[in-house]
Amino acid sequence: MDTINLLSGFGAAILSYLIPFLFVLTVVVFIHELGHFLVARWCGVAVKVFSIGFGPEIFGFYDRHGTRWRVSWIPLGGYVKFIDDENVASASGRKAFEALPEEERKRSFQGKSLAQRAAIVAAGPIANFVLAIIIFAAIFSVFGERVTAAKVDAVAPGSAAERAGFEPGDRIVSIDGSEIGSFSDMQRIVATSPDRELHFVVDRGGANLDLTATPERKEITDRFGNTMRIGLLGIQRSASPDDWTLERHDPATALVMGVKESYFVVSRSLAYLYDVVTGREDADQLGGPLRIAQVSGQVATAGFVALLNLAAIISVSIGLINLFPIPMLDGGHLLFYGIEAIRGRPLSESTQEIGFRIGLAFVLMLMIFATWNDLIHLKFL
Repeated sequence: MDTINLLSGFGAAILSYLIPFLFVLTVVVFIHELGHFLVARWCGVAVKVFSIGFGPEIFGFYDRHGTRWRVSWIPLGGYVKFIDDENVASASGRKAFEALPEEERKRSFQGKSLAQRAAIVAAGPIANFVLAIIIFAAIFSVFGERVTAAKVDAVAPGSAAERAGFEPGDRIVSIDGSEIGSFSDMQRIVATSPDRELHFVVDRGGANLDLTATPERKEITDRFGNTMRIGLLGIQRSASPDDWTLERHDPATALVMGVKESYFVVSRSLAYLYDVVTGREDADQLGGPLRIAQVSGQVATAGFVALLNLAAIISVSIGLINLFPIPMLDGGHLLFYGIEAIRGRPLSESTQEIGFRIGLAFVLMLMIFATWNDLIHLKFL
């Protein structure tokens, strides 16, 4: 009986992680590939396959244009395959193009203009950004956000806030020129800026004061048991229930807020990567599929809105990563097209093949590193 209960509990735990993970990843990947697909169709490119996942097909169907829509067994991505693609990574070789009949060459990816090819490639990441903006806007408009004023109720002794001169009663107006509308606005800027000097404008008794503080890097544990390093000032807010308000915004305002939220994710992601490269931050916060599955399952317990918010963040992240100038990623293709525009002719097929292999090796190494981090954080190692 104990063995049955153990297996039952293990199965329930797997499902609690797997279902939210598949929901988030499937939505984000589908929209990314749909961006490629729609612009390709608009440009007159024939699409052979639209796949969610890799490997053997689970099920699928043909549409009236002859495209095979399919769901595959390995749900870690997806692809759109054109009639002149040699493989699922959209590596288009001249042999595949030249093997096509003359009429079909007009409907091939390589048969299109440079601007059309660039538009098709860029459409995937752009679709991810659009999805994130729409999700954020929907959350702000439909579900709203609980906010409380960015007011200081207490300052921890010996903290960075005390050294900077913060006092109880201060209200934070802006940080580094960015207007602060709520305490949570202040928290996330501080949390993502450890060891980074920040310039505050605070309202103290009706007069604005300039203060400078450097959040201290601290390791904390969230309610799910995950450890993370964030910046802390030592400011406390002990708001009563009456101090919290639920704000729902009109669609236009929510859309603008969605753009700002997406920009925030991009800017902080780039800042983190810069800190990793310069040695100011460790790379152990980089996560892969296992971490995404874990976080998806944990966030799902907080409700559907929290899971939607996570989907938007991951969508922005995937859009950003795909724009990196690494051969094999969309950004690598755009890099080749940029070189083609400057030279007036494309790079040789052998040069592109070398770049593709280097890009593949880099992506595989990054995946292995991220998975290693996942295993360590999940205490499998």
